[in-house]
Amino acid sequence: MVDMNEVVARIVRQRAVAPDRRSLLVGLSGIDASGKGFVAKQIEARLAQHSIAAANINVDGWLNLPERRFNSTRPAEHFYENAIRFDELFAKLLLPLREQRTVNLVANFIEETAKTYRQCTYSFKNVGVVLVEGIFLFKSEHRKLFDLAIWVDCSFPTALSRALTRGQEGLSPAETIRAYETIYFPAQKIHFDRDNPRETAHLTIDNDQTAAVAMAREGLARRRPGIELRAAQYQRL
Repeated sequence: MVDMNEVVARIVRQRAVAPDRRSLLVGLSGIDASGKGFVAKQIEARLAQHSIAAANINVDGWLNLPERRFNSTRPAEHFYENAIRFDELFAKLLLPLREQRTVNLVANFIEETAKTYRQCTYSFKNVGVVLVEGIFLFKSEHRKLFDLAIWVDCSFPTALSRALTRGQEGLSPAETIRAYETIYFPAQKIHFDRDNPRETAHLTIDNDQTAAVAMAREGLARRRPGIELRAAQYQRL
């Protein structure tokens, strides 16, 4: 495990030795609700202190439409295989930006709860680091494309507590638990088995914050009986 200072120092060192003509492609991945976006914003701010411009990209905008990414027959495996338009993301945005440091792209974008795409413009100029965060980034077929791979470590109980606290996707607590039990956590287990993302990452940063989250879970459990027990079941995954 490394702390934020070590992560930023590693990125700065690699940026210094990378060719000037291209950006450094840095991936941040972890399980659902592990705090990837929070960590990415911290890294982006720290890099700015070193006068390094970063393009901070969240892969959630590259989700497939709901009818493509969800399937009731084999929900976890289907989500793992179809959640995100990775081929399009890498071909149209990430690799051109890595190689040219600049991109101006209009692409289909979707919010988590939306049923249709909207147009989104990605406009970056002369960026030193492409910082991309999201689930399943370190699938075997994509892992080699990153100059630096960072795993944001977080336990399943902590992630579920965060998802419940923020009311992810506008779901009720019971619906959130069901979605995480049947889709998101089992899909991550498939990812672990097939791609070994934690062990193949260059760096691992601890974003579990177990003490604070335990207190939050205790409060949630008082209001919503059964949540603490259901969350604890995933500690064994």
